[in-house]
Amino acid sequence: MAFLGIAVRRVANCHLSLSPLCSSATRSRCYSTSPSPEHTTEKSVPYKNVLKVEEGGSGPTKPLPKSAGAVVIGGGSLGCQTVYHLAKMGMTNVVLLERDRLTAGTTWHTAGLLWQLRPSDVEVELLAHTRQVVSHDLEQETGLETGWIQNGGLFIASNKQRLDEYKRLMSLGKVYGIESHVLSPAETKDLYPLMNVDDLYGTLYVPKDGTMDPAGTCTTLSRAAAARGATVIENCPVTGIQVSTDDLGVKRVKAVETAHGIIQTPVVVNCAGVWATKLGKMAGVKVPLVAMHHAYVVTERIEGIQNMPNVRDHDASVYLRLQGDALSVGGYEPNPVFWDKVSDAFAFSLFDLDWDVFIQHIEGAINRVPALEQTGIKSTVCGPESFTADHKPLMGEAPEVRGFFLGCGFNSAGMMLGGGCGRELAHWIIHGRPEKDMYGYDIRRFHQSLTDNSRWIRERSHESYAKNYSVVFPFDEPLASRNMRTDPFHKVAPVWSLVLDYDWYGAYDISRNQNYKYNKLLGEEYTFDYPPHHHLIKNECLTCRHGVTVFNMSYFGKFYLTGPDAKKAADWLFSADVRKVPGSTVYTCMLNQRGGSEADLTVSRLEAGASNLPLTPESNGDAYYLAIGGGVAEHNWNHIRTVLQDESFNCQLTDHSEDMGMISIQGPKSREVLQEILETDLSNGAFPFSTHKVCSAAGHKVRAMRLSFVGELGWELHIPKDSCLPVYRAVMAAGAKHGIINAGYRAIDSLSIEKGYRHWHADLRPDDTPLEAGLAFTCKLKSTVPFLGRASLEKQKADGLHRRIVCFTIEEKVPMFGLEAIYRNGIPVGHLRRSDYGFYIDKQIGYGYIRNPDGGVVSTDFIKSGKFTLERMGVVYEAKAHLKSPFDPSNNRVKGIYPNDLGTHCL
Repeated sequence: MAFLGIAVRRVANCHLSLSPLCSSATRSRCYSTSPSPEHTTEKSVPYKNVLKVEEGGSGPTKPLPKSAGAVVIGGGSLGCQTVYHLAKMGMTNVVLLERDRLTAGTTWHTAGLLWQLRPSDVEVELLAHTRQVVSHDLEQETGLETGWIQNGGLFIASNKQRLDEYKRLMSLGKVYGIESHVLSPAETKDLYPLMNVDDLYGTLYVPKDGTMDPAGTCTTLSRAAAARGATVIENCPVTGIQVSTDDLGVKRVKAVETAHGIIQTPVVVNCAGVWATKLGKMAGVKVPLVAMHHAYVVTERIEGIQNMPNVRDHDASVYLRLQGDALSVGGYEPNPVFWDKVSDAFAFSLFDLDWDVFIQHIEGAINRVPALEQTGIKSTVCGPESFTADHKPLMGEAPEVRGFFLGCGFNSAGMMLGGGCGRELAHWIIHGRPEKDMYGYDIRRFHQSLTDNSRWIRERSHESYAKNYSVVFPFDEPLASRNMRTDPFHKVAPVWSLVLDYDWYGAYDISRNQNYKYNKLLGEEYTFDYPPHHHLIKNECLTCRHGVTVFNMSYFGKFYLTGPDAKKAADWLFSADVRKVPGSTVYTCMLNQRGGSEADLTVSRLEAGASNLPLTPESNGDAYYLAIGGGVAEHNWNHIRTVLQDESFNCQLTDHSEDMGMISIQGPKSREVLQEILETDLSNGAFPFSTHKVCSAAGHKVRAMRLSFVGELGWELHIPKDSCLPVYRAVMAAGAKHGIINAGYRAIDSLSIEKGYRHWHADLRPDDTPLEAGLAFTCKLKSTVPFLGRASLEKQKADGLHRRIVCFTIEEKVPMFGLEAIYRNGIPVGHLRRSDYGFYIDKQIGYGYIRNPDGGVVSTDFIKSGKFTLERMGVVYEAKAHLKSPFDPSNNRVKGIYPNDLGTHCL
């Protein structure tokens, strides 16, 4: 009999041959101790419902149609969920093509776990939909069982920080009605008698978590889709994607090629898993993922394990999945094996298990369930999975080709995210956008310069894999592939000399970076308390409020919109009225058809004239300069370009983000500093708020804008790249006598939430309208000018707001970061989207959207009459709701009007 305990000792002792560990059921498979390029052909799937693999299949299981509304490629979890939801939404002429049999790629060997709680409100909603589909909808529609087992889930905490993380999940879960319980070690032992609880700090138990059967689920999905008119064709590999270029030069999907015929279609959905990169290349689309070996072992029978919940011991990097009267044991290791030569012939296949890599999971499993030491190994499962740079899927329409959609890169979570993501992807295809905020999964979250950078993809994907079970801290930062994009101020940035090449966390015999100061600084920030550098952020914030600071905002996107239809395009794209005189700057949103906020940005109207790039584009008519938050610049670029294409506007969008830097000088003393170096009058009369002009700064031409993202008197300087350092040095020299300092983005987070300014993708998302977000002033509803999303906003305004953002403050100095539950009169009505400390008002501030639990309008009276509390990690705090920002609600400071302690008026 081969026991897990023996496996641990043998690998520890001189790496002895491991083949004797195999039980009789698996003794024919050789377990190598080094990565093998070969794969085993023996199928050892630990599921009772296994798809039958027919031998000798020589052609498609159904005739190919000549055309289709959409062709989904890949018959795994995402492919089956997507075609099911497309059919359910009414697209009956949809085809799914699978090169072998359904689930043959990566889905068939997945563990099939479903955990309901994640540190993301969107993911909680996606998981809830998957659970609904698998545990209820499919069986009701088809009469077939999917193999769903509701045996519960147990998260293990070996330290306080880990339990704090779980308590955060518990508080968020209450908003969504997800039952969960924090258990003591003794209570955990009562629930799971075989567990070692001696080293436990506590656990989180979620009774309605469970386990899915990949084969049963995908079979039922395909039958349900077929019953609604979809066509599922197996044994039909795709050999090519035809792409055409229209009259405007836009590339669009035209057809899918196979050895058995061509299907004309305007939409292709890439659900090909680890093969998605190759499929993307057929259409000229970059798919930034890597393939890795991912493994688990299945034990022999364990007495007393029946009906136990699934277990995730994150600190030991191991999961234990109930497998009838046995367990599946797996996890995430720091040294995963890359699969660099992805084979098309790999179907229902497995790799040899590398015990040197896998053995760490066995050690963790034996510590948690000691009975495993004397338990045999029934089978091993080591198959390929696809992983991405941030451990999030790749979804949405590809930037390179219209009609080419991605549904891949699911980081071994394709089964549990499949239902929610399949529905969102189907909505995306049919309606042009998803229902939920899917930016975190959208391929457009990555800058186009990185999506084919193999070093970036490989290093970041490795780090994301290795840290998958790490505590999710609010200020987590990657160490891999730093400095791959730099701005003109890079060499004077405080941390420039601190960042070292990625050391792979010591894996693959690579030496760890020693005395790595940047790593040490990041590690100190990993806390659910106020971080050790809290006092430094406080100093930056209060210096901005009382004096003057400089923020490097060069990461912003900087685009020009020009051409004959630029005015028409601007009217349609931007919710605010940008029909202003040249020299004006307007803060605005860009919306989708449902009125959701795809972006917030500033739009500056330019004078017509000759080109003087990068500061001024050539234009004989209307021209606009767009400044957009840098993290979302790629998303914004593609949104604008898509709208221009869909509306056939004759204008040009040009990107000069890399040609210019940008610094923002903010605070009551900013005018005194800048007046020394800018050769223009900075008084209110000559240079009012929300205006801009090209002027000279220390002998260099810049575009100066009087704007603020922190609620103070201030200017932004948009500077050609070669002039950035001279201008910056001149600003710092002029500001020295005023105590000028550099400040970072964490200070911007605090200052902006204190003022009530929105952060896109936090307080403002594609599923939030400007009316709900308190940004009605950005919408030209009083005009007659049509704009994208206007009809939806008009309807929402007429019907009343059923959700809206509210500002909360608490008296206790308790750190919050977002996801905390909001209660009104003891009933959960929402959760915080963002929270930070406001150093000027000396309070913790949070913003979150609330709903009326009766489904009614969220009126001013509803807010004023309620007693609000916030729940953080299971502890409830009284909160005060504010209809306006508690900081400078009259906006005096941005006008240069300051209290006496700051020198009266700075006019």
